[in-house]
Amino acid sequence: MSVVEDGTLKSPKRPMRLFRNPMAKLASIPMILTAVVVFMGGTLWTVVYSFTGSRLLPKLNWVGLDQYERLWDTPRWLISISNLALYGACSLVLTLTIGFFLAALLDRKIRFESAFRTIFLYPFALSFVVTGIAWQWILNPDFGMESLVQGWGWESFRFDPLNDPDTVMFGLLIAGIWQGSGLIMCIMLAGLRGIDEDIWKAARVDGIGTVKTYIRIIIPMMRPVFVTALVLIASGIIKLYDLVVAQTNGGPGISSEVPAKYVIEYMFRAQNLGQGFAASTMMLVSVIIILIPWAYLEFGGKKNA
Repeated sequence: MSVVEDGTLKSPKRPMRLFRNPMAKLASIPMILTAVVVFMGGTLWTVVYSFTGSRLLPKLNWVGLDQYERLWDTPRWLISISNLALYGACSLVLTLTIGFFLAALLDRKIRFESAFRTIFLYPFALSFVVTGIAWQWILNPDFGMESLVQGWGWESFRFDPLNDPDTVMFGLLIAGIWQGSGLIMCIMLAGLRGIDEDIWKAARVDGIGTVKTYIRIIIPMMRPVFVTALVLIASGIIKLYDLVVAQTNGGPGISSEVPAKYVIEYMFRAQNLGQGFAASTMMLVSVIIILIPWAYLEFGGKKNA
């Protein structure tokens, strides 16, 4: 504070917003450059070359929408889209449900909570390749679950989802949920532990049951936690690749193909960069279609309100 001629106090001038915390802004420059140059630049480059007939090497020989027309006329791409939609819908619902259910159980202060939390979270420490190979063995009819149950005397038991085109995606789904539910459980548990204990006491005084308390009070209060969990699950769904390669390699036939595998196959094995760029651009468009309504409801709606 400084004193002016008339005896009043005058606050010192604050630095402009741009020049506040200069060291923090300086340290963020590499991250910003990486995001702009690598992510935005790579995305723009991919979109531009998706309109070319590039094969082994990228070339600016424009072919318009030919790559996209060929893409949507390819049965393999259509199958991969339908597989991702099925896997994504089931994974979102089941992973959220199982993760929240496990977190609710652990939040009841059960005995050996730390041991159970470690057991449930352990699969997330494994790579998708290890998870895929492990579940490939477990679901193998010769020495896996089917053989074990038949050895117990149930000779008619059949459980071989990975070799059936109609059920192969559910075999992949089992492995994906097994690995991802532990992380969602920890996120939900952190949210539950942030709920004030007085809320539970007030609910008990009002005679509200435990289930109704979760549905009407706790879950609405945990909305940001659920949004975080949804973003993490959705990102895992979109980039689903290594689990498929490890478990089925897209088989039987092409019944377990997914878009990420389609992109990799055409860019590096089929040596058709233009087709791979077109497929990856369509994946980007699908993500944008989902993010724009969510961003508007999350930020634009609040601003308008």
